[in-house]
Amino acid sequence: MNGTGTAAEDRVFAALANATRREVLRLLRESGPQPVQTLADHFDMRRPSLSEHLRVLREAGLVSEQRSGRQRIYRLEAAPLAEVQDWLHPYERFWRDRLKGLGDLLDRMPDDDRP
Repeated sequence: MNGTGTAAEDRVFAALANATRREVLRLLRESGPQPVQTLADHFDMRRPSLSEHLRVLREAGLVSEQRSGRQRIYRLEAAPLAEVQDWLHPYERFWRDRLKGLGDLLDRMPDDDRP
C-alpha cells in the first residue's frame, strides 16, 4: 500500500469497516474454511444478508469461495490483511513513540506524596 488509495485498497478497508465482516474473518481465522451455513449459524440475520457480506469480502480478496457439491466453502485469504498491516505500521510506531515519551516524562516527574 503506497498511500494513494487504489480501488483494491479501498475495497479492503471498506470490507473491514463492518463488524459482521470482521467477525466472519475471525471465525475463518480461528476455525478454518467453513460452509456458508456454518458461518450463518453464528449470526442473527437472514442468509441473503450474510451472502452479501461474503460477496464484499470476496471482492476485497479477503475470502475465497470453493464449491463442494451444493455447498460453498469460504476460506480466509490473509494477504490483503498484511498490506493493511504494512499501511498501519507507521501509525503504530508513531503512537508507541508518543507513549514512550509520555512514560519518560512521568518517570521524571517528582512523586507527589504530600498530604
